[in-house]
Amino acid sequence: GLCLLVLRLFIGVHVFLVSCALPDSQLRRFIVRVMCSVLGLFVRQNDPRLRDGSVRVYIANHVTHFDHNVVSLLTSCNTPALNGAPGFICWSRGFLELGAAGSRAELVDSLRVYSSHEGNAPLLLFPEEAATNGRAGLLRFSSWPFSIMDLVQPVALQVQRPLITVSVADSSWIAELLWTFFVPFTVYQVRWMPSVPRRAEEQSEDFALRVQELLAVELGVVSTRLTAADRAEHMKRLRHTALLPFAPGTWPGSFLAPPGGLRVPSRVAGAGPSAAEDVRVAAMAQRVKEVLPHVPLEVISTDLAQTNCVDTTIANLLEGRVSFFPESKEATTDLPAPSTSQAAAASAFQGSMAVPSSKPATKHFAKSSVERHLSLQERKRALYDYARR
Repeated sequence: GLCLLVLRLFIGVHVFLVSCALPDSQLRRFIVRVMCSVLGLFVRQNDPRLRDGSVRVYIANHVTHFDHNVVSLLTSCNTPALNGAPGFICWSRGFLELGAAGSRAELVDSLRVYSSHEGNAPLLLFPEEAATNGRAGLLRFSSWPFSIMDLVQPVALQVQRPLITVSVADSSWIAELLWTFFVPFTVYQVRWMPSVPRRAEEQSEDFALRVQELLAVELGVVSTRLTAADRAEHMKRLRHTALLPFAPGTWPGSFLAPPGGLRVPSRVAGAGPSAAEDVRVAAMAQRVKEVLPHVPLEVISTDLAQTNCVDTTIANLLEGRVSFFPESKEATTDLPAPSTSQAAAASAFQGSMAVPSSKPATKHFAKSSVERHLSLQERKRALYDYARR
């Protein structure tokens, strides 16, 4: 793989220079396509006669960062740059630079003006606005690409690659290019579909939904209502979960050496994922138990199985979302002794929960940490009661 990567880097420079030197024509596309096969990029199409020459807008699903380059090897088309500042990188990647558009309305107007000229190449647009692996479903299509023209042609893209996955979330185009040069080959399958005209009195949203359904049926996947913004939010949650302690998939190597000094017995570690999951939940429950020693361990483990987060479970127990009966002191004698501040906070919280004080919150700063925490709990309870009323 490393030998192929180094060799193909030098060949890729020649492919780039040839594509820049030759004018856009059938001969240029043939030469570049043959040279790309040396780079391990093989492009197939089902039936080129289905491609409609009168169509000005192609609609395709988004799988990799190089989908527009692959389709441009088969026919002349341009993809506008939606993200990133225009410049050499944008031009070298084959995007169409339309200037800095302030809004989507201005972008649609610019693309309408571009498509109105017969000499310009057709537009290749990706309404998903984010790349996916293409194996589960299609993201919800944006409506703005269907506001440009009343006739579009769907293009179904499928990518296959041995050993290495095709598309990885949050992966840069440089990393995917290097992996493309590393693996033996990558096969792009392009399937042209019949043109789809807009129906009478059909809105752009309905038009986009109809084309999305057609593409989903052609690809054999589901048509989801998840948007690119939902995908971005999902990636934020995954990154946040990866930063939390004892988060799934964050232990290096295996469950045999988790962080925090927790040692997993070999008989448990070899028992399978379920045993390792029980050990992880038990370790998280022990941390919650140190903060809230009066809460039963069974209640903590049950809530952790649902939240999978120490902080969320502590918040649920403090704010009364989970009901429980406090344990006696004898039940917690076998637990490690918590720190002084944690014990004071827990005892103050337990006292405030058991016997709510009728005195108003103190107006001065108490010297004792227990009194300060008790005053804080009284003010929080007053705010909760006020919010409930």
